[in-house]
Amino acid sequence: MNKKTTAREKNEFLWGWIFILPTMIGLVVLNIYPMLQTIYQSFFKTGDFGKGNIFVGLANYRKVFGDAEVWQSLWNTIKYAIVEVPLSVAIALILAVFLNQKIKGRSAFRTIFFLPMVVAPAAVAMVWKWLYNSQFGLLNHVLPMKRNWVSDPKIAIYSIAVIGIWSVIGYNMVLFLAGLQEVPRDYYEAAAIDGAGGVTQFFHITIPLISPTMFFVVVTRVIAAMQVFDLIFMVIDANNPALKKTQSLVYLFYDYSFNQGNKGYGATVVVVLLVVIALLTVLQMIGQKKWVHYS
Repeated sequence: MNKKTTAREKNEFLWGWIFILPTMIGLVVLNIYPMLQTIYQSFFKTGDFGKGNIFVGLANYRKVFGDAEVWQSLWNTIKYAIVEVPLSVAIALILAVFLNQKIKGRSAFRTIFFLPMVVAPAAVAMVWKWLYNSQFGLLNHVLPMKRNWVSDPKIAIYSIAVIGIWSVIGYNMVLFLAGLQEVPRDYYEAAAIDGAGGVTQFFHITIPLISPTMFFVVVTRVIAAMQVFDLIFMVIDANNPALKKTQSLVYLFYDYSFNQGNKGYGATVVVVLLVVIALLTVLQMIGQKKWVHYS
């Protein structure tokens, strides 16, 4: 290896680090350091007036495992994810398949479905609170049944999940459209010649070939759904009778840390959530070997 080549490699190495350094600094400052600080904080009890934290070891974790409110919040979060993730993925995939065809107004439809992603969460919550209003809401005027959509503890979490589905369909759809663009048309033409219909092509060509995209969407949606907070915070009021049946682990973390001033215990709650998300991600990584096909 001559000196010119060595100098070029050094130059490329230097510029490579220069380009990725801002991202790495942002990752460390905004993600890694706060995560480590949160884990560290979970071993302490917040001192008086937020100062002089007292080291309590694993006491917060022992308290968490015996806290019924934490388990209820975890179950609320899981129920939200069970409803939001499959439906948002399935609906987005179907829409992406239709909007990948040559239809009139395709660009307009793509824009319309993506709009919820660029709308402020506060505006989304305000509109849906009006739709769900038990006295003046549009849903109770259109549907034959009259329900307390966000104040009935039995259905409130599912009402929140509907808002989540509506909000993320456009984002999922765009990702699926990107995956569909990579599927060669030759496969569909060959399948049509062999007599395969649209449904058969969807299950035997489309899904297998975009399974890597589906895997990415599912993993990211599960992580996001397990961290739901803003919709619950803005739709469910503090005096809502359904609060205990809708609050997520992140909401509980917010309540302990900022409303009750117990940042140590709040940090413990969010560390438990981190472990749950990590376990779910590992299970998905293991399971993807059976259904994800990389060409």
